[in-house]
Parts: sequence; structure tokens; C-alpha cells
Amino acid sequence: MCLAIPAEVVEIGDEGESATVSLDGVRKDISLALVEGVRPGDYVLVHVGYALNVVSKEEAAATLALMAEYEAGAEDAEGVQEREKEAAR
Repeated sequence: MCLAIPAEVVEIGDEGESATVSLDGVRKDISLALVEGVRPGDYVLVHVGYALNVVSKEEAAATLALMAEYEAGAEDAEGVQEREKEAAR
């Protein structure tokens, strides 16, 4: 399965071929070879260092919220498994 993560464009590189994006304060340089017209403040879906397309701020926020919810659920499940292992000992 492939996963693209929404991130905010904070800076456009030379000639508009690259950008710096930020997600939770982590910055990464990415390629803009697959999209056009990206500006600072836009949100893009990033997969393996490439912006795949531009998304709205609302869509980015909803996707990030779902990812956080999934992560919290996965952490809870790991905790339950650890407690069950401890109880079985």
C-alpha cells in the first residue's frame, strides 16, 4: 500500500522545480515535477519526495486528523496487547 501525506508548502525552490514543505515542524525538500502552479501556503500530497497534487487546507486537515486518530488507535491496541501478555505470565 502507498501513502501520500499532506504537507504545507513553505518555500518554492529555484525555477519552481522544488519546494520545502512542513509537517508538524519537520521540513523536507520535495520535487514539484508532477504539479504546476504551487505557491507557498498551498498544501500538497507528498509521496516518496514528490508532490502528487494540490489539496485544500480543509482536506489536508481532515486527512491529518484521520491519520492521528489511526495512530492513537494503533498505540492503544499495542498497549492492550502488552497488558494481555503481562496478565498471561
